[in-house]
Amino acid sequence: MAEQSSPQPSLTDTLKKNSDQVVPWAVLVGLMGVLIYTYWNSLDYRGAKQFWDNPKYSHGWLVPIFTVILMWMRYEPFGKVTTTARWAGVGLLAAGLGMRLGATYFPNHVPEMVSFVPSVAGVFLLVGGWQTLRWAGPPIAFLIFMFPLPGFLDARLLAPLQQLATIASTYTLQTMGISAFYEGNRIAINNGEVTLGVVEACSGLRMLTIFVALAVAITLVTERPMWERVVIVLSAVPIALIVNITRITVTAILHLTAGHDLADLVFHDLAGWFMMPMALGLLYVEFQILSHLLIEEGDSGPLQVA
Repeated sequence: MAEQSSPQPSLTDTLKKNSDQVVPWAVLVGLMGVLIYTYWNSLDYRGAKQFWDNPKYSHGWLVPIFTVILMWMRYEPFGKVTTTARWAGVGLLAAGLGMRLGATYFPNHVPEMVSFVPSVAGVFLLVGGWQTLRWAGPPIAFLIFMFPLPGFLDARLLAPLQQLATIASTYTLQTMGISAFYEGNRIAINNGEVTLGVVEACSGLRMLTIFVALAVAITLVTERPMWERVVIVLSAVPIALIVNITRITVTAILHLTAGHDLADLVFHDLAGWFMMPMALGLLYVEFQILSHLLIEEGDSGPLQVA
């Protein structure tokens, strides 16, 4: 008996199947367009964009681009949406807009800008339900890195990081046998022959903000256990500090050995190009250590002894 071939889907079924995805996407794009228009004064040159001109947050304009790419990589078709999910999406959207409305009464504009993230999550939940929020939620949360740190947090981190960079760099130079001592945020080398000022730009805050965002991005595109992802994100802080301390130490050594012109060139220009590759190299070493730290049990079972 000849095997019967499976019936081909009719044109009506194909159109219906496509419409199940076209309609949610049309609604999603429309609502996102309205939301972006509503937040435009918080995103344009008077809002987030003015911070992207600051070297500490120059990575901000890359965050939306990476978010879109990440959503494309994680995309799953829209499914049925329950009434509960719809109302939850409305509530989350209302909470984001309410947060923005309340933040307008305060001089700090960061909460107003950050409220864009829960508002976007609310739109996705409203249109696609919990299933959509599961694959789109992490990329949406990543949008937080496009905004600057609140002013009080920036100020609280800047001075301690500046002091830590000064002390650690001085200790590193002393460990290498170079006469060095610090006073405030200045390092005196060889009894004051060279004085290196660790200014705010040398605090490492810029490297810290960029590398934490990068570490989070890497955990979102790699398939690793949750505990490894947490370790990777947390390790971004010491790695960023190590790279910044290395930058200051190398600059001090160059002042002694190669002259001030080359040292200033490395410190202000070339160091920026080498810091991120060095940080990524340390992160790669960490990946290798974590990969070999725990050995998964094989399918062959325990070793049999004859």
